[in-house]
Amino acid sequence: MTLADLQSALSFVLFTYNDVQITVLKVIQVPLVLFLMWFVVTWIGRLIKKALLAKNLGPDTVHLFTRIYLVVTIAVLVFTSLEVLNIPLTAFAFVSGAIAIGVGFGAQNIINNFISGWILMWERPIRIGDFLEVGDAKGVVETINTRSTRIRRNDGVHMLVPNSQLLENTVTNWTLIDRNARSSVNVGVAYGSDVVLVERLIKQVLDEHPAILKKPASSVLFDDFADSSLTFSAIFWVCAESEAPLRQVRSELRFSIYKIFAEHNVTIAFPQRDIHIDGQIALKRTHSK
Repeated sequence: MTLADLQSALSFVLFTYNDVQITVLKVIQVPLVLFLMWFVVTWIGRLIKKALLAKNLGPDTVHLFTRIYLVVTIAVLVFTSLEVLNIPLTAFAFVSGAIAIGVGFGAQNIINNFISGWILMWERPIRIGDFLEVGDAKGVVETINTRSTRIRRNDGVHMLVPNSQLLENTVTNWTLIDRNARSSVNVGVAYGSDVVLVERLIKQVLDEHPAILKKPASSVLFDDFADSSLTFSAIFWVCAESEAPLRQVRSELRFSIYKIFAEHNVTIAFPQRDIHIDGQIALKRTHSK
């Protein structure tokens, strides 16, 4: 193929719209120019992200600014490229009709999740790093994307939740205001135990644990006279970003309570049942031949 043939092929008019000829060359130039400008935009975006992180801004704030930057630059990129290539926007009027048809046939959820994602990033009821309870699942928010939010569950599995579900359903955010979380450890002692001593020992264990906050203060409650035990609850506050530290603290408290009870001869209760038999018991002997 000669150079003249190539030029002729590139100048071939695909269609004409309002006296503007759309040639093969223009169609090829559009993705090339967009790709080059997108490379420059993403490179600048990484520099902006590093600069924001260097100012010790929160990850959710950095994420919001970078998203706004990308949306604005994409819009400017598209309009500028079309203007440079002398392609009128009216030539793509059919795209708006296709989008309208797509919305009517099932794109409502996509648009709903897209708008919900921007609401989450702007109002910040859920932020990156928050510990959420969504239904039966618990996990830490890793990123808020355009369509869905990625949550890492306690078992390490990643869960993608549509953004609209986080706005329309009940979501428990453990770390919305602060990182403090309340928890408790229950223990039952045998009837006849010195309840004042039990309270003092449990309070001693709570005061000696380094992870338990002094404010709000921890407390020990005498919960109930149960069937086989006198039940106590140790209530405390810790600074935890997920459920794993809470479980670790509860485990350490149980070890300490078990140890200090053994040192002071306090018996941890276990289920007991008394059987009462009315009448007489007759023993029947059997004789073997």
